Amino acid sequence: QVQLVESGGGLVQAGGSLRLSCAPSGRTFSSYAMAWFRQAPGKEREFVARISGSAGNSYYADSVRGRFTISKDNAKNTVYLQMNSLKPEDTAVYYCAATLARSLLTAASVYPYWGQGTQVTVSS
Repeated sequence: QVQLVESGGGLVQAGGSLRLSCAPSGRTFSSYAMAWFRQAPGKEREFVARISGSAGNSYYADSVRGRFTISKDNAKNTVYLQMNSLKPEDTAVYYCAATLARSLLTAASVYPYWGQGTQVTVSS
C-alpha cells in the first residue's frame, strides 16, 4: 500500500511562490507516475501537473503551464510542485496522487493512491 503525505501549503500573496512536497511511504515510487491535482471550494477536482515514473516526462494544465514545475527526486523518494507567480485563482486544496498506469494520466480516476491534501491560499 502506498501512502502519500503532502506538505508545504500555506498563505501567500499574489505573485508569490510556494513549494509543495509529496513523500510516498511504504515503497519506492520511482516506477510510479506522480501527479498533483487541486480542488477549490464548490468545484471539481482538477488536474494540475504530472510526471512519469521512468523518463520523468512532465505535463501541465494550461492554467499553470509556465508558472508551476513538477519534479521528483528518486533518491529522496519525494515529488515537488514549485509554484511561482501565484494567483488568487490558484487557491485550493492540493493533492498528490500516484499510479502505475501509463496513459490517461490527467484523469483523477486512474490514480488509486492519494494524499490527504494541503491547503494553498493566495491573497489578492
